[in-house]
Amino acid sequence: MVFLATLIRSSFGFGEALVAVPLLSLRLPVQVAVPLAVLLSITVAGMIVAQDWRHVQWRSAGSLVFFTLFGIPIGIELLKVATEGHIKMALAIVLIGFSLYSLLGRMPARLKSDRWIWLAGFGFAAGVFGGAFGMNGPPLVIYGSLRRWKPARFRATLQAYFLPASAVGFICYWAAGLWVAMVTRYYLLSLPMVILAVLLGRIVNRRLRGRSFFAFVYLGLIVIGVTLLVQAVSR
Repeated sequence: MVFLATLIRSSFGFGEALVAVPLLSLRLPVQVAVPLAVLLSITVAGMIVAQDWRHVQWRSAGSLVFFTLFGIPIGIELLKVATEGHIKMALAIVLIGFSLYSLLGRMPARLKSDRWIWLAGFGFAAGVFGGAFGMNGPPLVIYGSLRRWKPARFRATLQAYFLPASAVGFICYWAAGLWVAMVTRYYLLSLPMVILAVLLGRIVNRRLRGRSFFAFVYLGLIVIGVTLLVQAVSR
């Protein structure tokens, strides 16, 4: 399960949360599964950035992280006043609508440069959704697809964002007393498979071309959107 989740993350730069946390939760307590998934996320992001730092759009990643910090408190407040189902349904509609438009439209939208207004908007949105229910990724994936980053740049830049974001999250888990011996044990047991999956994912990423790569990205966003929609309706 860890191998599959890491392979997806290493190949496309996102999506492992849909696989890792639910499957780990089948075998482990949630209080162990979630910190373990975050610790593995830090490891994967660190390995990818170390491998492919030349492909990172540092200005984009840094700006997105900066504006995310302003969105997180809003997301937390939103979680207090709005129902989780409504938030997830809204995000699901945006993800599915954008992805279907990009897959089926003749002239998909494109951002030709890193303008601060777009970095602020998508970074802030990532913070809001991260603060509301721990899912920063979708706004960042949409931004990367609009910028038409090549697969290697897309993968590396997202990891440059997730590395500090995940580190902050894990510090919070540590402060809450959730970094227990069982987390460390399962992390060390998973590490060989994680390393192998990162290396294989890099090969897969290099073999994908722009058009096919973004087709997979949009399909991944649709899967995330449908999952959120099912969760919203089932509640």
